[in-house]
Formats: sequence, C-alpha cells, structure tokens
Amino acid sequence: MLLLAVNSGSSTLKFRLYDMPSEKVVTKGSFERIGSIDSDYTIRVNDEKIYKKEEIKTHEDAVNTLLTELVEKGIVKKLDDIKAVGHRVVHGGVLYSHSVVITDRVIEEIEKIKDLAPLHNPAALIGIRAFKKAIPNATMVACFDTAFHQTIEEKAFLYPVPYEWYVKYDVRKYGFHGLSHQYITNRMKDILGFDGNLIICHIGNGASISAVKAGKCIDTSMGFTPNAGIMMGTRSGDIDYSIIGYIMKKTGLTYDEIDNILNKKSGLEGIAGMNDLRDIDRAYMAKESKVVLAIDMYTERIAEYIAKYYIKLGKVDAICFTAGGGENDPIIRKEVLNKLKPLGVEIDEKINDETIVRKDKEGLITTKKSSIASYVLATDEELVIAKDTFNLSK
Repeated sequence: MLLLAVNSGSSTLKFRLYDMPSEKVVTKGSFERIGSIDSDYTIRVNDEKIYKKEEIKTHEDAVNTLLTELVEKGIVKKLDDIKAVGHRVVHGGVLYSHSVVITDRVIEEIEKIKDLAPLHNPAALIGIRAFKKAIPNATMVACFDTAFHQTIEEKAFLYPVPYEWYVKYDVRKYGFHGLSHQYITNRMKDILGFDGNLIICHIGNGASISAVKAGKCIDTSMGFTPNAGIMMGTRSGDIDYSIIGYIMKKTGLTYDEIDNILNKKSGLEGIAGMNDLRDIDRAYMAKESKVVLAIDMYTERIAEYIAKYYIKLGKVDAICFTAGGGENDPIIRKEVLNKLKPLGVEIDEKINDETIVRKDKEGLITTKKSSIASYVLATDEELVIAKDTFNLSK
C-alpha cells in the first residue's frame, strides 16, 4: 500500500512516499521557500536527485507539482495508487490526543484553533484540502504534534494565571515535537524491553525536553507556544515576561516586533551571533568568548530541565538525545552530561565523540558506572505519521 507522509511548515512542504506495511521509503523530498521567487524543490528516488528551482506560490501549488512529478517520473502509475496521506498538524489544541481520519468536522476544528498555531495550521489545512481535491479516494489522516503531550495532568499543564483564561481562551501548556518524542519512546521500549521512565531531549534549532513515565508523557518544556522552555537556536525560551514591556518602553518597539526578536533573533543567535550548531562548534573549539558563553548557557538550561524531570520521575531509565543537534553534536551532549555529574551520570567521551547519526552511528554514550544510561537515537517523525496513517486506513 502506497501512502504519503506530509509535513507542511509555514513556507515548506516535506514528504515521504512509503510502501506499507514494509515501511520502505519509495521517494522523499521537500519544497522550500514556498511563496518566494527563490523557491525550489528536491525529490529523491534511490540514488537519483531531482532538483528544480522555480516559483512555488502556495502550498497548493507545491502539492500539485509534487503529484505531477510522481506520475511523470513513473514513481506512481496513477494518483489513485496513493491510498492514504498522513498530515503533520502542529496544533490539535485540547481536542486531539491521537491521530484521526480527517473529516469535514476535523477540518472545521483545526480551522477553529488556527490562532494557536497561526504559521503552521493554516499551511497544513491548505495541504489537506489540496490532497483531498487531487486524490479524493485516498484516506486523509491528521497526526498532531501536540497529541503525545495530552497525557500531562492539569497540575502540570496549567499556568498560575486566572483559571478563566484556560476555560475561555485555552491558555495552557500544550508542548510540541510530540511525534518525535513518541517515536523515541517507542524505540526505547524496544531497547529496554519495557515502557521506561525517560527524559527525551529533542535538540534541533527548536528544542524541547519531555519527561516520560512508563511510556506516557507527564511533562514537557515547550508550553502554550514553542518559545517556552530551554534556550534554542533562535528562540529565547523561558524569560521574565516583564522584559517585554520594559523593552517596549525603552525602545519604542511594538509587541509584534519584540515577539519576532524573541522567536527569530534570540537564543544561541542572540548571544553568539549564530545558530547553526556546526558553526557554533567550530567557534567553540576556537574558544570565541561569546560562543563559549552561549554553549554554557545553552547546556546549563538543558541540564536544569533534565534535573527537574529526574526529581519528577523519581527513577530514570534513560536520557535520550535526538534531532539534529542531539544526534550529531557530541560537544553539546558532553557539556550537558558533565553538568549532570552530581546525579552520578558518567559519559564515555570516546564513544560520545564517535556517535554521530549522520555517520550511521547511534546508541549508548555513558559508561557502565553511570547512574543513568544515556542514548543517542535518530528520530523519525515521518515514520510515526506513516504508521498511524496506515493503521487508520485499514
């Protein structure tokens, strides 16, 4: 059975075509800078790479171009060969704790909560409608990035603000990167042989940490928006909210301008002047002062969340690093784990340095003496989408 797993960002559309249930990836690719004259797209089939630079005005244009390429390149004989399409939807609000088949009602409900994810949910809806129009007989499935965190209890997801804000306006912690945290939870069940107590560190340009107890999420670092939690590539993470009003008065900047700074010009970018971890690692090794400071701040905040969740879980079976930085940056992992020495964590520096997912090396990076095992694992959000979509399409 052929199915597409689709991830629509604010200006991107990433996809994989799977043959299920074998989980074989038939083709994959992405459309970048949608809405810009500099847009382009890449489709990979085996060792062949199809690259075209052309204007893609909307997500609907991206969908139609993708489907045309799939047929013209003979990847599928006809569009009806695609039996299902799974869509990553960033925000499911309080409505969805699992993936669902998309109906008109589901579309209406995603539309109603688009203010909670104004950059991403509208893009996902455009993609959903475009695929429904082009492949009307295919089953459409919505996979929500917030769903995995819906097991968090009220005492942990509520903010200490007027309760009516939650009742009237849905103000609460939602958490994000749920598909990634779910995938790593499942991987660790296979490794441990049981549903363990985990602290999962999804360290990419956006970053989040989750506490998972016996396979269920009990807390996560991101909150009402993805800007909460740890310091990130360009996001500030947790700050004193009074800074916003103070800087507005001092500079004359509007709230929207400051919000943009906190999301796109803060974090590692704000302190070090760069946010690509490869560049940061090189500058760190050269001992550039601001970069050394940024790494210290960054890893300190990650370690603080791990320590907090250690207390919350009581017993931790594994600390897991995943996503771009977690998978491929031994410097970040070493600095974080060294800050956890008071908990008895002991890193094997040689193995850590050798463990790079993009070089096909993952696994355990702590010594036998370590009080908590730490793993580096490749995440696979698209496979979570594919599996859920397949199961709901049977």
